[in-house]
Amino acid sequence: MLLRKMRLQRGWSQDHLAELTGLSTRTIQRIERGHPCSLETLNALASVFETDISTFKPQEQYTMSGDNPSITDEEKEAMKYVEGVKSFYTNLGLFVMFVVIFFGIYGLMLGYFPHILYWIFGGYAIALVLQGLCAFEIINMFNPNWERKQVEKRLKHKL
Repeated sequence: MLLRKMRLQRGWSQDHLAELTGLSTRTIQRIERGHPCSLETLNALASVFETDISTFKPQEQYTMSGDNPSITDEEKEAMKYVEGVKSFYTNLGLFVMFVVIFFGIYGLMLGYFPHILYWIFGGYAIALVLQGLCAFEIINMFNPNWERKQVEKRLKHKL
């Protein structure tokens, strides 16, 4: 979460951070989800954020004093909250899309249509694919500035 906090403070997307570090977007996503990374990856992140490599080592504990960035429990909670809101809006959008497509197709079919279940399951499958793309941030409908603003709104102060 520290990497996500530092990225959001600067208003960078995962793609932008990946470009700056020379890493893949998928690597950035894995690190933000708490997966371990190599020493080379830590060096690239430390270089871009102009900080010491130990900043990104999970076994180290930090305080809020000085230039040593850390993340508080309150910030973790706010980020999880915003992630939940983001997930809700994504699911709501997919639901609306599914309903519009379902009724649009059904409205075009004035007579008996025995294959309607194929359309329903097809629409549901498309919705699941889109949800997966959003969950793994391959499609990012909510940019980093939106995420940062929502976290700051929840915390009632700037990151």
